[in-house]
Amino acid sequence: MSEQKKINIRNKRATFDYEILEEFVAGIVLVGTEIKSIRAGKASMVDSFCYFDKGELWIRGINIAEYAWGTCNNHVPRRDRKLLLTARELDKLRRASQDRGLTIVGLRLFLNDRGLAKVVVGLARGRKSYDKREYLKENDARREMDQAMKNFRR
Repeated sequence: MSEQKKINIRNKRATFDYEILEEFVAGIVLVGTEIKSIRAGKASMVDSFCYFDKGELWIRGINIAEYAWGTCNNHVPRRDRKLLLTARELDKLRRASQDRGLTIVGLRLFLNDRGLAKVVVGLARGRKSYDKREYLKENDARREMDQAMKNFRR
């Protein structure tokens, strides 16, 4: 058997713009040639967010490029896609998203061991610009400490 390529598409902007409070792993409903494009790594999650419509959770902002070998049966690249969660998780997210200042953002798109596409969504609180500066300072300090420890061990 051939080794399967690991697909891990991240929304790097989300961890910078938001403070992630809780994460959930959800299935995603795909149509047509979307899974083939994801397996080829042709997807982007920049500015993806989730919303509720008629009791169902939908994600907007995922761009799955058209499949190169798809003909007239190709999919629409930027469409809203339904997420699959348990009723308990949906209820928890719905109640939390109604709180002021909390939103649901897409964090990561990956393929599990069985080859199914999964999306990690996070319950998040927006950061102010001064919070973002503090976050950058903490990351720089952590990186310098790690580098110093690596050099010290040598």
